[in-house]
Amino acid sequence: MHAVLESTQSVVAPLTSVLIKKMLTTPASLLYRLRNKEELEAWPRFVDLYSPLLYRWANQLGHQDADAADLIQDVFVILWQKLPEFNYDANQSFHAWLKTVFLNRFRSRIRQKLPITLGSRVEHRIIPTIEPTFDATDLHFLIRHTFQIIEAEFSQLHREIFQQYVLENCDPNTVAQRFNISPGTVYGVKSKVLSRLRQELKDFED
Repeated sequence: MHAVLESTQSVVAPLTSVLIKKMLTTPASLLYRLRNKEELEAWPRFVDLYSPLLYRWANQLGHQDADAADLIQDVFVILWQKLPEFNYDANQSFHAWLKTVFLNRFRSRIRQKLPITLGSRVEHRIIPTIEPTFDATDLHFLIRHTFQIIEAEFSQLHREIFQQYVLENCDPNTVAQRFNISPGTVYGVKSKVLSRLRQELKDFED
């Protein structure tokens, strides 16, 4: 797992630490809109963005197909119920909070299936201990998925440049040579697409 994390961190290397920090935080306006149940457009966009990530977490915990779908539906129901009561902390990672909600519901579902006679004696053996951190692999997955949502907004050339430079971590000079463009153009495409990605991930910022 450590090797996988290191590999993924190298893949997202073109993303500066500032951009990563911005992508890992969610502005209060997003949560305010989600808290307002009259904001009908907010929830479908939220579900579209984050369902694949929740499925990824469910698969990592051994859930497949129907079980994963049930778990994720439970999580969205909880979010629908709890977000109106949620007090946003600007210093808190929204993605880490989301993962905490997900893991708590996962553990709750496991506990409900345990025989009463077993109780806490075997709970710690059955329910995995997982830190609710949003790591580089989660970030890379979310970026890839979000890019798939918005890629039609860019030309094929720009999509391929971003794919190779940012998602595949190719050297910018090599990418420039492949497409007969300058390295500056490669950097410009990266900046343009990342700006749009940030907008999509924040999306509800006023």
